[in-house]
Amino acid sequence: MELLVLLLRINPVIIYIAGGYILLVVLLYFIQDRFIFKPEKLSKDFEYKYDVPFKELFFEVEQGVSINGLHFYCNKPHGLILYLHGNTRSIKGWAKYARDFYRYNYDVVMVDYRGFGKSTGKRSERDIKKDMQFVYDTLAVQYHEHHILVYGRSLGSGFATKLASDNKPRYLIIDSPYYSFRKVVERYLPFLPSKFVLRYHLRTDKWITRVNCHTYIIHGTKDWLIPISHSEKLQKLNPHKITLIRIHGGGHNNLPSFPEYHNFIRDILLY
Repeated sequence: MELLVLLLRINPVIIYIAGGYILLVVLLYFIQDRFIFKPEKLSKDFEYKYDVPFKELFFEVEQGVSINGLHFYCNKPHGLILYLHGNTRSIKGWAKYARDFYRYNYDVVMVDYRGFGKSTGKRSERDIKKDMQFVYDTLAVQYHEHHILVYGRSLGSGFATKLASDNKPRYLIIDSPYYSFRKVVERYLPFLPSKFVLRYHLRTDKWITRVNCHTYIIHGTKDWLIPISHSEKLQKLNPHKITLIRIHGGGHNNLPSFPEYHNFIRDILLY
């Protein structure tokens, strides 16, 4: 105690620095959801409009929690793509990517996480994982699991991998994934004790080793947000069941602008 008093007398600024750091850590713990998720909210009476056949879905997970989705459908589909999007916007904007799959005669279901679009409920990693499993179970009544492909984009790649590890879809496709969400945070905030502060850990590295179906990873070589090294490390965890597809010159948000991306999607879906 005497030593602490002596140190503070010698350099009182220490207490201000330590106090500021502790305050910052506590603040980040409670408001991190605002930094991770950038949702677009839609009114309940918002009408989706697209020039292809679709229907709106509501998955009533529990009282007060409804997960909104869009189902793009075609005649005699080869299977179903369950598409889990990134951390921004809502399915209203993400729906444009459905054409990358239904052009090959696949049905596509896209869903919004809690607090996105028309979806309701308070978010947490545990609850989102539970919601996605509920959606999967509901769809598996209509589609045989062997005809279901789970696609996860960026933030959604972790939830998609978790789904594939707990079920038996035909394929898992993850687009610009992270090794674990903690690794992404540590890259930008190395001073943060992320192990204790983060409420979203999303252990893709842990779950992908439990996936029994073949996994396709698609990643741009110039992705500065989540470097391709994340995917390379994931691929090494199970090289016989994971195919890494590099989009040369691709960034984090522009892979669909590369013909190679569409060629690979075509080859996967026709395989």
